[in-house]
Amino acid sequence: MFVKLSSTARYGLRAMSDLCTHSHNSVPVPVSDIALRQNIPVNYLEQLFGKLRRGGLLESIRGAQGGYILARGADEITIADILQALGEPFIFGSCQTDKGCENAVTCPTFNLWRKVKGSVDEILESTTLEDIVDEKITLLEKINSDPERKEARDRARALREE
Repeated sequence: MFVKLSSTARYGLRAMSDLCTHSHNSVPVPVSDIALRQNIPVNYLEQLFGKLRRGGLLESIRGAQGGYILARGADEITIADILQALGEPFIFGSCQTDKGCENAVTCPTFNLWRKVKGSVDEILESTTLEDIVDEKITLLEKINSDPERKEARDRARALREE
């Protein structure tokens, strides 16, 4: 089974992770800096941050030294919170949506999709932004100490440049 996150979800998670990594002592981070580091169009990222702000996850600071900061601690913001604010829920099968499914009563896979959704929801609700950032830091440390990871990254970069 292949589950694909939307661009909105992927970009939103990457941008929130970047903001968390680069925001020190509640100093606002300009959206243009995040867009540049994450290779996300600035206009698109502004739209995503608007959703995240309206969802209570970000605060915007206006002015020359303005930008965005987290509205609460990274340890208090779950991945589920971010996806919900972006309007990007994980759905497995039409029977799990608000509209439901006419075949749900006799469908042999109804319980399967409910279990899968429940498991995914549990993971997303228990994983925080801080967990994601900590994982990123751990991976960066491994790149420096694991020659195979470094070689794989360098091969990918070389292929992208061709």
